[in-house]
Amino acid sequence: MTAQEINDRRSRSIDWAVFFSRYGTVFAAVLIFVVFSALSSRFLSVDNITNVLVQISSLTVVASGLTVAVVSGEFDLSVGEAAGLSAILVAGLLVWSHAPVYVAIPLAVLSCIVIGLANGLLITWLRIPSLIATLGMGPIALGFNYSYSKGDSIYAQMPDAFYYLSSGRLLGFLPIPVVIAAAVVVLMYVLINHTRYGRATVATGTNIVAARLSGINVNRVRQIAMIISGTGAGVAGVMLTARLGTGQPGAGEPYLLDSLTAVFIGMTTFRPGRASVEGTVVGVVIIGMLDNGLNLLGAPFFLQDIVRGAVMIAAVALAVLRGEIRFF
Repeated sequence: MTAQEINDRRSRSIDWAVFFSRYGTVFAAVLIFVVFSALSSRFLSVDNITNVLVQISSLTVVASGLTVAVVSGEFDLSVGEAAGLSAILVAGLLVWSHAPVYVAIPLAVLSCIVIGLANGLLITWLRIPSLIATLGMGPIALGFNYSYSKGDSIYAQMPDAFYYLSSGRLLGFLPIPVVIAAAVVVLMYVLINHTRYGRATVATGTNIVAARLSGINVNRVRQIAMIISGTGAGVAGVMLTARLGTGQPGAGEPYLLDSLTAVFIGMTTFRPGRASVEGTVVGVVIIGMLDNGLNLLGAPFFLQDIVRGAVMIAAVALAVLRGEIRFF
């Protein structure tokens, strides 16, 4: 065997290694799909697949916003409580204050934009690490949540126009929640990959010192990223209330673990070691299929939490072992 042939063989081997590194998580998602399809005849039905897409729509929105924060090199641990605040606030405005839908929704989302702004200021002005700043902001948002609702859920008929966000169909067959989620995904993808701000965000998250020396206003980049993350949580909270038909104080809390899991799973695919919107979508789909498949199989509800935690640990551990993610 000649030296050229040896090099060619090595090149092919390296190419396969890169291929599986980038798309192994996608194959895992396909495997999960195949397994649940074989174990439950209902899993492949059109109604069930539509139901899964609707259920993961709000998670897709909050996880997409969180992805922008992670791309900038920051974490937002307040997204769950922020989404809960938006969810209870929009319900209260519609039921208690009788505000029009076009007023209640923007005000609810605005509350989460303010949370994102506050997170950004704590990180950039006071130089508090994002893990600490957002970890502290979460309980503050939750406190406002319970203060506004007095700890009670809001059960009452809301305007039909509001329910359209959960039950409406575009062109007669496309669920509105799925349309909203798809629009947010496309918007975040274009923002990160095809705009000047996106390039600055990637540069800041990759090496903040180098980005600063190259003339990028890293504080503004991170501030905007936290606002985007808060906005995603706000929109997701509104969608959640429209789907549940009630405002529940703690309804948004599961979004934190689920969205972080989705982002970390996404960091093991397409662009290993780097958060990406497309990778996050794969993570959300995996979470959605696991939850739905386990429900169809009659698994106890607590098993879903165990599986989510295990999947997150496995995804991060695999990426760390392969040198794709470093935390220190």
